[in-house]
Amino acid sequence: MLQEGYHRSFAEFFFLLQSDQDRRAAAEPGSALRLQTPLEEQRDKLETMRLHLNQAEQAERTGSWSTVCEQRLFLGRYFSAPEDLLLSLHFYHSCADREQGGSSRPATEARACMAELYLQQGELQEARRQAELCLKQAEDGSWLDLTGRPLRLRALQALWGIYDRLADIPLDAANHSEALELLHKGHNMAAESEDKHIEGEAAYRLGLAYQLTGDHDTAKKFFNSSMQICGTLQDADGLGKAYKAMAKSMESEGNIDETVRCLEKLIDVTRSNGLQHNLADACICLGNLYYSMGQYSRACDCFLQGYKVACNIGDVALLQRAQLWVASARAHSMIRKYSTDVESASPAALRRLVVWKETRGHEELSPDSTDPTATARY
Repeated sequence: MLQEGYHRSFAEFFFLLQSDQDRRAAAEPGSALRLQTPLEEQRDKLETMRLHLNQAEQAERTGSWSTVCEQRLFLGRYFSAPEDLLLSLHFYHSCADREQGGSSRPATEARACMAELYLQQGELQEARRQAELCLKQAEDGSWLDLTGRPLRLRALQALWGIYDRLADIPLDAANHSEALELLHKGHNMAAESEDKHIEGEAAYRLGLAYQLTGDHDTAKKFFNSSMQICGTLQDADGLGKAYKAMAKSMESEGNIDETVRCLEKLIDVTRSNGLQHNLADACICLGNLYYSMGQYSRACDCFLQGYKVACNIGDVALLQRAQLWVASARAHSMIRKYSTDVESASPAALRRLVVWKETRGHEELSPDSTDPTATARY
């Protein structure tokens, strides 16, 4: 590099090598960083760096600032492996933070890439800063990234994810007003992004936040919006989540018929789309509702369905949960019928008690008979 006259590229190249060596030296023995192959031994990466740094420096000499940024953007994208995160960020920053060329299309794409990387790392404020700068620079909507995706929409999608994550902090602290403000910003970003999947998720998240505040009317509006979007997209998972959340709001308002309808819809959606874990959970939810209403026979039916699904998928924790509910519902149902027959003391009731005494322990779990002349199943 020195022989070719690329002095700045040479200095940057060895600065990065030295930084890698320093990080490895500071790492604990046996750590993941120590176990990685040193950068100086990765010849392909070194040659790629050398080539594109030289091209960037050559473009600087001629004032081709967009080309400078393109070369640095290429390097940022090239170092995409998790262990190369710091190299990737170095090249993205050196592309986007330049005085000359910092407002170019490649620099704007670098900001979109950094927003996504910082979001993945949980550095939400820096992610927000980069996404907002990207949105500002790509405001007219004409710039596309290297895959043909509009940079403006990419920035909006990143901002939705950032606001959504930022809202978790006030939600955990029960600061609902701040959380709602952030979630509304995220919902606006999602709606502008032309990505219906994230718009449906944003509406669902807003509904959950309003549900926490006790504002079930507003919560239901957002759940309905999420249902409509997920239904259009045939997003069974999203649709199921919205039905379950809607059922919770309906139950909180005392609207039991609508709660049952939502949970039955949830069961239909999960069953028809093969979402077995969700199906088992939905059956148990409906069973819990019937159980709370004292309808133990129906509750037992639902719990048994959940139990069978849990057996099929081999989920031990879910299976044990369903077993407990089946046993509890069955016991309540038996006690209720047994007590009624004891109190009645009619000939038919006494016959049922005698039959039950002789056959108990042999019958299969099943819905309770409503026929007063049928063999007793307590």
